[in-house]
Amino acid sequence: MCSPGEAPPGPAPAGDLPPEWETDDERMAFLFSAFKQSREVNSTEWDSKMAFWVGLVLARGRRRGAVRTCLRELQNGFERRGSVPLGLGTVLRELLRRGKLQRESDFMASVDSSWISWGVGVFILKPLKWTLSSVLGDSKIPEEEEVLIYVELLQEKAEEVYRLYQSSALSSHPVVALSELRSLCAGLCPDERTFYLLLLQLQKEKRVTILEQNGEKIVKFARGLHAKVSPMNDVDIGVYQLMQSEQLLSQKVESLSQEAEKCKEDARSACRAGKKQLALRCLKSKRRTERRIEELHSKLDAVQGILDRIYASQTDQMVFNAYQAGVGALKLSMKDVTVERAENLVDQIQELCDTQDEVAQTLAGVGINGLAEMDSEELEKELDSLLQDSSKDSLDLPPVPQKVLSAPISDAELEAELEQLSVSAGDLAQKTPSASEPKTALGLNL
Repeated sequence: MCSPGEAPPGPAPAGDLPPEWETDDERMAFLFSAFKQSREVNSTEWDSKMAFWVGLVLARGRRRGAVRTCLRELQNGFERRGSVPLGLGTVLRELLRRGKLQRESDFMASVDSSWISWGVGVFILKPLKWTLSSVLGDSKIPEEEEVLIYVELLQEKAEEVYRLYQSSALSSHPVVALSELRSLCAGLCPDERTFYLLLLQLQKEKRVTILEQNGEKIVKFARGLHAKVSPMNDVDIGVYQLMQSEQLLSQKVESLSQEAEKCKEDARSACRAGKKQLALRCLKSKRRTERRIEELHSKLDAVQGILDRIYASQTDQMVFNAYQAGVGALKLSMKDVTVERAENLVDQIQELCDTQDEVAQTLAGVGINGLAEMDSEELEKELDSLLQDSSKDSLDLPPVPQKVLSAPISDAELEAELEQLSVSAGDLAQKTPSASEPKTALGLNL
């Protein structure tokens, strides 16, 4: 992007542009016009146009996921019917003032690290535009090819690189080769220049440090999401060299294993062809290769054993530090606490409780005893009067029956009694004249 020989991106897709982009020619003519030299001429129009382009520029950077841009790239991206926005330079200057964008040269100058020297060659602009005014960060409009950085997007992507490393197998040790880290971040960083910018951001946040060792650059990460990286020491370098030795030994063992298998296949082919001497030479070569593999395996086991002990010691150190911090905190919290003072405090509490109990008993005894004597006499008198009144006003209740209740009646007796009642009721109905009989008698008499 914005480098010689690099094709600038084309216009933005229609879906990423506002609705009036293709429908409102009058408004777009106003937005594509240059800004007034002074905002005071018409602050409302100036602010409206600035808000439109600021939102569009930031949204384009986030949509593309590129941390770098330049004036020429934005002009090509926002081209409309052969016209480019004339006020984009003013918009970029405003974004620089707000801190949403930053010149790449200024960003690199703000990182104080020893490894910036090897990165300068990567970031040299062609043609060279690192003037004194740009380094000092003046308020001039950026040049067309001057590289600018989306500050927030750079921070977010640097965080993604850090989390990607933490979740990978490389995080078993804080020191990793720069080439291995570059391969790990290939999907996140489209080019090497962006990758170095992200490392610079992590370096600025004190979450990585980079050192060149024997012509190879190695990166040390901070342990923990919010921790600060410590300077790279001899232990880190020694562990890194052991890890590299382990990797080289493993690769050598793999290569020799393939070579031994090839010698075995050659011996079989020679046997089939009846070439006994050739088959013997192949078997001897296979035997020598297997002995070399055994020697390398023993060395590899030794290196892995050392690494395992180092990792175990790091865990022990972490536990020791935790214990030490806990002991320090416990000592601080019990600084003024002793057994004698605790016993004295308990005795004081017991003494105060006993005194409180005595005071409460004394106060309760004086008031309650006098009241109890007076109340008991009155209560006895009242009880006697109630007893006398109850004897006078006793109720006249009927006497208690003395006759013993008969045994319960059985079902047979109840049925017999029911039949008697039915017979008595029938006789009574025959003796009683009906309502029609008197009328007949009366008719006969007439």
